Amino acid sequence: MFFKKKDIFFETLILSANNLKEAGKLFQEEIYNLQDVEQYAERIKILEDKGDEHTHTIIHALNKTFITPLEREDILGLALKLDDVLDGIEACADRMYLYKVIEADDYIKLFVKMIVNCTEEIVAAINLLTEKKLKEMLRNVYRINELENEADQLLRECIKTLFEEYNDPILIIKKKELYEMLESVTDAFEDVADILEALLMRNS
Repeated sequence: MFFKKKDIFFETLILSANNLKEAGKLFQEEIYNLQDVEQYAERIKILEDKGDEHTHTIIHALNKTFITPLEREDILGLALKLDDVLDGIEACADRMYLYKVIEADDYIKLFVKMIVNCTEEIVAAINLLTEKKLKEMLRNVYRINELENEADQLLRECIKTLFEEYNDPILIIKKKELYEMLESVTDAFEDVADILEALLMRNS
């Protein structure tokens, strides 16, 4: 593969990954300061809009560019999946606002910590991709898969605890939905990791 030092696709993917990381950190701040949850939700929505702009930039460039540094489906897939992750984070923040969550429990905090860790792995992997260090990128892919597996286990544990310790059906419904939404964000990260791993296998 040939990589240009400056490339609209890689530059925009890096911007998208960094924007996602910023959203993850902001979301983590939110759960420790839920008195201002509406403000945090609005700020994350701004980042989600910025992510949409990055995705549109890549789609527009794909429509205008004949030769791309990676297969078109890989570039488009990465752009769309990164956007899916950010959409998921924004949806969780918005749902916490709508449900008037005033305190994040330990399970929510653990899910959000996993999400933040995944954003860091994504940024590292995308940077390695642009530097042609594909084999080094594999450790980030594996770590994202590990985090997604941990989130799966956490979801089973927290739902079990939820039905054992709570009696309020409305509270159970709200918490269960939030847990499932948070876990689904880690699933979206795994989708990004799957594209990176497939890309690596084809080009190593």
